[in-house]
Amino acid sequence: MPSVVSSADAPVAHTPQAGVRYGPALALLASLFFMWGFITVINNTLLPHLRAVFSLSYTQTTLIESVWFIAYFFASIPSAKLIERIGYQKSLVTGLLIMAAGALGMMLAASIPSYGVTLVMLFVIASGITLLQVAANPYVAVVGKPETASSRLNLVQALNSMGTMLAPMFGAYLILGRSKSGTATAGTVLTEAERMADAHSVILPYALVAVVLVILAVVIAKFPLPAMKSTSPADKAKRKGLINPELFKHRNLVFGVPAIFIYLIAEIGVANLFVNFVSQPDIANLTHEQAGNYLSFLWGGMMVGRFVGSLVMQKIDAGKVLAFFSIGAFAVMMITVFAHGPVAMWSLILVGLFHSIMFPTIFTLGIKGLGPLTEEASGLLVMAIAGGALVVVQGWLADTYGLQTSFLLTAICELYVLFYALWGSKTTHAEPDLVPAAAE
Repeated sequence: MPSVVSSADAPVAHTPQAGVRYGPALALLASLFFMWGFITVINNTLLPHLRAVFSLSYTQTTLIESVWFIAYFFASIPSAKLIERIGYQKSLVTGLLIMAAGALGMMLAASIPSYGVTLVMLFVIASGITLLQVAANPYVAVVGKPETASSRLNLVQALNSMGTMLAPMFGAYLILGRSKSGTATAGTVLTEAERMADAHSVILPYALVAVVLVILAVVIAKFPLPAMKSTSPADKAKRKGLINPELFKHRNLVFGVPAIFIYLIAEIGVANLFVNFVSQPDIANLTHEQAGNYLSFLWGGMMVGRFVGSLVMQKIDAGKVLAFFSIGAFAVMMITVFAHGPVAMWSLILVGLFHSIMFPTIFTLGIKGLGPLTEEASGLLVMAIAGGALVVVQGWLADTYGLQTSFLLTAICELYVLFYALWGSKTTHAEPDLVPAAAE
C-alpha cells in the first residue's frame, strides 16, 4: 500500500507558538466542520427519498452511502498530493469548490433523474470533504497541549454535530416535506409522474448548498490562516513508497485505524436506516417526513455529547471516557434490537449521545505520541473513514434477516471501540514533538 501523507502543510505540532493566536483560525475551521457534517447528513433524508424514487432495495439504498465513503479511501492519497503541491489554504478552498461542483451535479441528477449520476455526484462531494478532513482534523488536534487534544477536537466536532442536527430538519422540510414519498404512509406505491416530481424536489436544497459552499470558499481564500510547520523534505523523501515501518511501533495507531473503520460502520448504519426503522408500524409508525425530524434528536445528542465530552476530558483521561461511552452505546443498541414501539425508537436516538465523542477521541488517541509521523498517521486515520462504505453489509442484513436484527452489527462495533479504549489506545512508543512555524 502506498504511503498516505495528510498534507505537506498539515501541522505536526503539539505546543502553540508564543504570540500566535489560533482562536480565529480554529473558529473558521469549525465552520468547515459544520458544513461537512451538514452535507453528510442530508444523505440520511436523501436515502429514503431515493429509495422511493428509484424503487430500491435496502442493499441498493445503502450502496449509495457506500459510494460516499469509498471516496474517503480513493481520495485520501490524491488529496495529500494536492495539498503538498498547492498548500494548505488553497486546498481548503479547492475542497469547498469540489463540493460545490458536486452539489450542482446533484441538481443535474435530479433533473434527469438518474441513479447513476446521483452516485457519481455524491462521490464528487465526498472527495471534496475528504480533502478538508485530511488537513483540518490533525490541524485542530495538534495545535495546543497534547493532553487536551481530545477535548479540543471534540469541541470543534460539536460544531460538526450542530450541522448534522440541523441537516435532517432542512432535508425533511425541503426534500421529504415537498415529495409524495416523504408525506405518504409506509407502503404507498408511487406513480411514474409522482416519482419524477419527487426527484425534482432535490434541486432547490442542493442549489442552496452550492451557494453557501462558494461563499465559504471565498472567505477561506481571503482569511490569514497561520502557517504550521510540516515534515521536512528529507523526511518526506524517506517515506516515499510503502508505509513507514516506524508507524507499526505505535499500538495506539495500529489499533486506531480499524477503530475508526469499525466505528464508522456503526455511526453510518444507524443514521442511514433511522428513518426507515422508526417509520415501521411496530416501532413509531411515522411518515418519512416525521421520522426525518426525529433524526435531528439523534444528531442533537451527538452535539451535546461532544460539548460535554470536551469539558470532561480536560479533567478525566480520554480513554476512560471513551470506554464509558462505548458501554453506553452497546447497551442502548441491544435495547433497540429487542424492544418495540417508542422504546426502540428512543434507544436508537440515544445512541447518538454515546457515539458523540468516539470519532474525535479515537482520532486524537490514534496520533498521540506520533511526533513527525503525525502527518502519515493522520492520513491513515482519515482513510479509515471508508469504513462507512460497509454500511451496505447492514443493508444486506436488513434485507435478509430484518431491519431491526441488522442493528446487532452496530452493537458488535461498539465492543471493538471498548477494546480500543481499554487497551488498544495505550501508547507504546513516543516520537519527539515538533513546533509550529511562524504565522503567515
